[in-house]
Amino acid sequence: MQFATLSKRPKADLVVLPFFKTKKGAALAATATDLKGPLGPILKAGDFDGKEGATMLVYLTGKTEKRLLLLGLGGESCSMEGLRRAYAAAMKRCQNKKWATVNFVLPKHPKLSVSDVTRAVSEGIALSHYLFDEWKSKEGKKPFFVKKANLIGAKDKALPEKTLKILSGVNLARTLINRNALDVTPQLLGKEAQKIARAFPSVKATILNKKALEKEKMGLLLAVGSGSRIDPALIMLEYKGAPRSDDLTMIVGKGVTFDTGGLNLKPLHFIEEQRVDMSGGAACLGIIQVAASLKLKVNIAAVVPSTENAMDAHSYKPGDVYRSHSGKTVEITNTDAEGRLILADALSYGQKRFKPSRIIDMATLTGAAIIALGEERAALFSNSDKFAKQCEKAGETTGEKVWRMPLDPEYRKLMDSDIADIRNSGKKRAAGCITAAIFLKEFVNKKTPWIHLDIAGTAFLDAPQDYHLSKATGAGIRLLIELFECLSSK
Repeated sequence: MQFATLSKRPKADLVVLPFFKTKKGAALAATATDLKGPLGPILKAGDFDGKEGATMLVYLTGKTEKRLLLLGLGGESCSMEGLRRAYAAAMKRCQNKKWATVNFVLPKHPKLSVSDVTRAVSEGIALSHYLFDEWKSKEGKKPFFVKKANLIGAKDKALPEKTLKILSGVNLARTLINRNALDVTPQLLGKEAQKIARAFPSVKATILNKKALEKEKMGLLLAVGSGSRIDPALIMLEYKGAPRSDDLTMIVGKGVTFDTGGLNLKPLHFIEEQRVDMSGGAACLGIIQVAASLKLKVNIAAVVPSTENAMDAHSYKPGDVYRSHSGKTVEITNTDAEGRLILADALSYGQKRFKPSRIIDMATLTGAAIIALGEERAALFSNSDKFAKQCEKAGETTGEKVWRMPLDPEYRKLMDSDIADIRNSGKKRAAGCITAAIFLKEFVNKKTPWIHLDIAGTAFLDAPQDYHLSKATGAGIRLLIELFECLSSK
């Protein structure tokens, strides 16, 4: 992405001009002195109303560009997320067109700063410039012809560069999630972690194999992985961006590379996309890569418990009791409630090893979170009001919105076991995402601020939408990078 002014913008195949939707019709949201001529008849006719994401293509003669795309932003008070979606709609119009260079004119927003507008527009453009088509034949591939995007009216050149660094981490996670479970194993995730560590001196990678897990007595992670021919692993990345500080945030991501449900087998129409159950782990890898590339002044330890939840004669059994790394015993009442088991061991081991100042875990943990919040928000659980509010604010800024859910102690009785310290799933179907969070809370130090993000609905969409042209979104990366930047500034 490069910068230019409207009067000195370079030649391009297309210019994108933003409009607000008003009661009187579409209103130009930017200066466009040399383009007013072609616009007059269109606006007078009322054929374009400025609705968010609406576009209209006009061919030009004797201008800097060959084409003009009118782009609707919605109301004049449109948010940063509205700008992301709108400019993503413009990018979609560029698909399969031989428009290599595009001039994107930034709107003059009555409430948002130029920096916020630049950030939102660059994110909308960059996020929508990803498409996973590795398995398509050459004829089925959808090429992206936009090779150069010029931001007209932007001032801070560092913002788009920062966006691209963040998006490299998001796209890493998207690709890992989209690829075959046959290929993306715990060992492959470990190799990706080591690759990140080799690229950045501030990052250190440590992988615990099955033998090491047995030595550390991670009974829950080993139990979940017992039915797979592929060994489990605990993948750790340490980023030291503030080496003189003892402050450290531990992030934990569920890394189930394929989830059959175990002996409580998942039914048809649910099992087909279970390669995405490592989305939290993929996000952790992406976060470390972004933090290192941006040189954030924070310390982060990422812990990714990874395994398949497969099924054979060695699979862990419903009704049996297993001992966790912390020493607590767990009655298995549902082998498809495996994510919380591997997270519990990772939380316990990670706290012992890293002694974090705060903890954030991310997981595609429950279908109940999807039922409650759909694909619009991740479910947030926390033992700290202050920490939760910081995360909520970061969600509103990035568009990766969260919704805080309760952790009332009364829910704990649903997890009571007659034969063990705790069950791994509730006695009833009710409050499924809450009881899962209650289970994780049992393995977190009460004095340590903790957030659990259930990203089951936001990590993988039913269908591509807005700036996500593939189902995998890389959810959680932009959210936590924003949160880390807020923490580092205090």
